[in-house]
Order: sequence, then structure tokens, then C-alpha cells
Amino acid sequence: MESDRNPTGAGGFYAPAPPDADTYTQLGTVTVDGETFFVRTRDNDGSTHYDWISGPNDGYGFSESGGRGPRSPERHVDAIRDFLAGIDPATGYLSDP
Repeated sequence: MESDRNPTGAGGFYAPAPPDADTYTQLGTVTVDGETFFVRTRDNDGSTHYDWISGPNDGYGFSESGGRGPRSPERHVDAIRDFLAGIDPATGYLSDP
């Protein structure tokens, strides 16, 4: 079966990402200013990944690099607030600078 390299007809190229072979520690959900994020850390490098589960765009969120030690709850809240401050309300994505 041949892959559809242009599923939207918009001239773009779609290729699914390969499965993520890394392992993660699930930290749970954090709600900030009415928005809920699922938080996890990558085991091999300590990076933190925030999936915006209450947001308008499935699979959207952000990541922060490094650090082997655990992050405080306040640091998670600050990171999420910084992310939300950059969101364009019309699109639900980070706005262009």
C-alpha cells in the first residue's frame, strides 16, 4: 500500500513520527489558571514534558530541558504560566514573536 504523502492536498508533506523509544516517569496532572497539563519526565535526561490536555489542539504542549533533580510544584506552575502567556487565543498555539 502506498503512503499518502499529501493527505490535505495543501502541498505539505506528512510523515508520522517514529514511536518514542524513551521511557518516562509520569508525574500526573497540574491545573494552572483553569488549564490542565499532564506532566512527565524523560528518564534518560531529566527533561520535563507538559501535554496541554485541556487545550484546543490535541497533542500540543511544551518541554523544558535538563536537570536530574525533581522540580518543585512552584516551578511547574511558573513554566505553565509562561507557556500560557505566549498563547494566541485565536489559534491556541504559541504566537509568532
